[in-house]
Amino acid sequence: MAHSLEGRLALVVGGSGGIGAASARLLAGAGARVVVTHTDRSAEAAASLARSLPGAGHLALPADVADSASLLALRDAVRAQCGEALHVLVNAAGFTKPVPHADLDALDDALIDRMFAVNWRGQFAAIRAFAPMLKASGNGLIVSISSISGQTGIGSSIAYCAVKAGIDVMTKSLARALAPEIRVMSVAPGVVDTGFVGRPAGFNAKTAAATPLRRIATAEDVGEAVLACATSLRFSTGATVVVDGGRSL
Repeated sequence: MAHSLEGRLALVVGGSGGIGAASARLLAGAGARVVVTHTDRSAEAAASLARSLPGAGHLALPADVADSASLLALRDAVRAQCGEALHVLVNAAGFTKPVPHADLDALDDALIDRMFAVNWRGQFAAIRAFAPMLKASGNGLIVSISSISGQTGIGSSIAYCAVKAGIDVMTKSLARALAPEIRVMSVAPGVVDTGFVGRPAGFNAKTAAATPLRRIATAEDVGEAVLACATSLRFSTGATVVVDGGRSL
């Protein structure tokens, strides 16, 4: 019971993706009521996920993290249907596009702007929108999905590495600014076995062989770290939890 989330409300922004869906399932399994967000393209998947979660009262609501007005509308909808207090906000929305680091021209302004709008500004805007509801809970938690690429500089593109480094810095800054009412954490996976990044054949097996724990992460591995932030790590804030099987060593 010490790790129960019974009676708590969790919002997973980007809940229809692999890591978001795994986080939603684990939070619901611990007793939380869960709201997952979706875009127009993922509406059916999110609704199906919400119906499949253990417990009752789960919702799937639309939101575009690159549109702050959409996030404010989401906040109003959550407040109207779930009450004034939000206990857990998981920022799992994001996208990437592989660009070789040496190909500077391929990383054009439009792609850079989109990467930051979705992967950094969108996470900050979600926090900004829901901070009052997290404070109202008296013990709020924000968990943003980062990546070891923010520490290693190795990832799908230089812009992707930069936004993930920015998430880790944002986590530290907001942990100071929002304490003690809200804790702020980030979870940094290495290679995860999802369809988030298109990879060549054999990449996962090669990466697993070069990883100390001899496999790549599952979405559930990352979701377990999110759950731990909400349950086991209750005296932690401003920290990044690395979930990479030792790949960054």
